[in-house]
Amino acid sequence: MELKGRRSKHLLRELLSADDIRTSIETICQYPARQSVNFLFSFFYDKEELIKWRAIAAFGRVVSMLADQNMESARVIMRRLMWNLNDESGGIGWGSPEAMGEATALHPGLADEFSNILRSYIRPDENFLEYEMLQRGVIWGIGRLTQIRPENLPQTDAYLYPFLKSRDAYHRGLAAWALGNLKSLAAATSLARLVQDKNEILFFNNLQLKPVTVGNLAKKALINIQ
Repeated sequence: MELKGRRSKHLLRELLSADDIRTSIETICQYPARQSVNFLFSFFYDKEELIKWRAIAAFGRVVSMLADQNMESARVIMRRLMWNLNDESGGIGWGSPEAMGEATALHPGLADEFSNILRSYIRPDENFLEYEMLQRGVIWGIGRLTQIRPENLPQTDAYLYPFLKSRDAYHRGLAAWALGNLKSLAAATSLARLVQDKNEILFFNNLQLKPVTVGNLAKKALINIQ
């Protein structure tokens, strides 16, 4: 079945809104990948936070499956994410680093090729993104990749440490999560200082969007490290 026009976008939005999101993602994966990806991109800008995150999860699954069938087609889509984060694109790139993290987490070949690019967005000596809201997405993307493939991001710890002291609660909480996934012993002292941080963020994990405190993420990170 092809996806075309407003009716198809409405259909995908209904799927992303359904209670059983796992089944919905399986359904989305039945459609032609390059068509569904175009619609999923549009949901990265959705005003409803849960729709945005579910679209990112579906995107990662679709691109991962596409990479199994046609790696070059998957590369083209990943480069589109990179272009969205380029100043020359004229846009902001909402959802692009998160989608990059999701796709690389789900596919080893994409991880091998694009993990360093994802990390480059928090490296001051490379493609560091200045906009704090986009930094949130990059840190989540790194956390998602390291949740499954920490070996793809060695020596990333040092670039995450500054975010533990950020004034932004999302930076602190997501960096704590990522450092826990990396089992960063060097971060343990800084993470311990965050355990009492009661600031709350909305955290997308295991296809669920839930409020969680920075302190709780720091505690779990310390458990992972130990």
